[in-house]
Amino acid sequence: MKLSDIENLEIQLLLEAVYCRYGYDFRNYARASIRRRIIQFMQLVGAGSISEMIPMLIHDEVFFGQMVKEFSITVTEMFRDPAMFLALRNKVIPVLKSYPYIKVWHAGCATGEEAYSLAILMEEENLGKRTTVFATDFNDSALEKAKEGIFPLENVKKYSQNYQNTGGKYSFSNYYQANYGAMVVKSTLKETLTFANHNLVTDQVFTEAHLILCRNVLIYFNKELQEKVMQLFDDSLVHGGFLCLGAKESLLYSKHHDRFREIDAKNKIYQKIS
Repeated sequence: MKLSDIENLEIQLLLEAVYCRYGYDFRNYARASIRRRIIQFMQLVGAGSISEMIPMLIHDEVFFGQMVKEFSITVTEMFRDPAMFLALRNKVIPVLKSYPYIKVWHAGCATGEEAYSLAILMEEENLGKRTTVFATDFNDSALEKAKEGIFPLENVKKYSQNYQNTGGKYSFSNYYQANYGAMVVKSTLKETLTFANHNLVTDQVFTEAHLILCRNVLIYFNKELQEKVMQLFDDSLVHGGFLCLGAKESLLYSKHHDRFREIDAKNKIYQKIS
């Protein structure tokens, strides 16, 4: 058996152990991505091989928690990809305004920067009081940071520029306070947000949403898992609801393609039509 075959077997056994012991299912993540994260974690903890970590994962919940942090994608920023938020403001918000109450599901919210961005957008469009943004992730550590709403002050210049490029109506400084080298989002924004643990791989429909954002998450899944998650989003959207994916993601080759119409090709915004 070649070394590459042995490594693949080790990865398979590790992922099966994680699923059987903790119920976290990484087995259908894109193999190149999950291999890279396993190797990085192995080097981080100083393990000699992938298989050496399996009994540690089975018997040590703290060790497993460390690994989950490494597996979770937490790259995000306020108003990331401003053109997408501008498209939401111009093409989606006018439709959402027709609803008496609006539910938004941000799946894979990481540390919450984009969830707070959504809350700002809804407030500026006078929808804050009738909107709930459900922001979910499977990483409890990231969710705790999201709930705090405290981010590095050094990022404010970038966030402010992003905000202005989304058609922001005011100064970005209206939405945070500077405190001991950190920016603290204003408490009224938190009234719009509900953070919760939800795993796209193993959990069921989360809510009946008018808008779902899941950006740059599906690229880490294989085709089978992508279709499973797309079914979850289809089941979770109201008729006429909107789905927003990441820049490198598309419904074009999905079996769910015919159930949506394209609202904005560049920004990957779709509307459920059937």
